[in-house]
Amino acid sequence: MFIPGILITIATFPGVIIHELAHQLFCRWFKVPVFKVVYFQPSNPAGYVQHEIVSNKWHSLLISVGPFIINSLIAMIVAFPTALPVFKFDNANIADYILIYLGISIAMHAFPSIGDAKSIWQDVKDPATPFWAKIVGYPVIGLIYIGSIGSFFWLDLAYGVALAVGIPNLLVNILA
Repeated sequence: MFIPGILITIATFPGVIIHELAHQLFCRWFKVPVFKVVYFQPSNPAGYVQHEIVSNKWHSLLISVGPFIINSLIAMIVAFPTALPVFKFDNANIADYILIYLGISIAMHAFPSIGDAKSIWQDVKDPATPFWAKIVGYPVIGLIYIGSIGSFFWLDLAYGVALAVGIPNLLVNILA
């Protein structure tokens, strides 16, 4: 079944917004000036953050992968309160299902974009980049491209369901 990516992006817009907020948050943490932020638009790219060129390669890498960290954490936090009513007590209400939807949509947009991979590539191919940053950066670039290809096969949805449904359900089963 083929569904145009823009329809998925519109349906999961909370994840796009959190993704861009994560980039912006990491820029602020590292005191990198931000020139423009588009949190969501129904086109490609769905959102973006334009910021100053980052001289510190570690900071640049973290700004690029920040959404993976932030979106993943927020998705689990948002969806976790629904685990007991949905999976154990079978007394979920509409708010529980809205939280699951939010968790899944936020997690679906955790993967860094191809633009983020290109930014990391520019950093790691620079001769001045420290060796350790290259050791971390090259595999990250590969994982981003694998994630991008995987999104065609619904990897992003599988990741979203795993974080927003699977992990809370697993924790409830372990702890309850």
